[in-house]
Amino acid sequence: MALSKLDSLYMAVVTEHSRNPHHKGSLDGVEVLELHNPTCGDVVQLSVKIEENRVADIAFDGHGCSISTASASMMTDAVLGKSLSEVQDLAELFSRMVQGQEPEGQEELGEASLMAGVSKFPQRVKCATLAWNALKKAIERQNVQ
Repeated sequence: MALSKLDSLYMAVVTEHSRNPHHKGSLDGVEVLELHNPTCGDVVQLSVKIEENRVADIAFDGHGCSISTASASMMTDAVLGKSLSEVQDLAELFSRMVQGQEPEGQEELGEASLMAGVSKFPQRVKCATLAWNALKKAIERQNVQ
């Protein structure tokens, strides 16, 4: 069975982000939020620096499958510099997309829009959304303070 051009692009981008993740590490002086995926053992530690209601810097660490790592890497690229309301919208858009919905505006996710293919594998949705869920929690914590 031959892969479509979109499937080939998805595989190439996921592989690249998994092998060479962007914004990998942690930020000094920023609270680290850790989430686990009990289904497969993936762990993400997310550091988000928020200044003037925007994501001024972001980093992640942890361990997980290629989808989890690639999704976290793509997420950091997509949200850096965005306002918190934009980030919340992107997180919701991503969540709907990987659950098989086809929301308008997916292109706003940048390379993360390629993760739409995860919807074909429901057991991998939690892997793809782990870092995004950590981001939502980090923003919720920021809004409470």
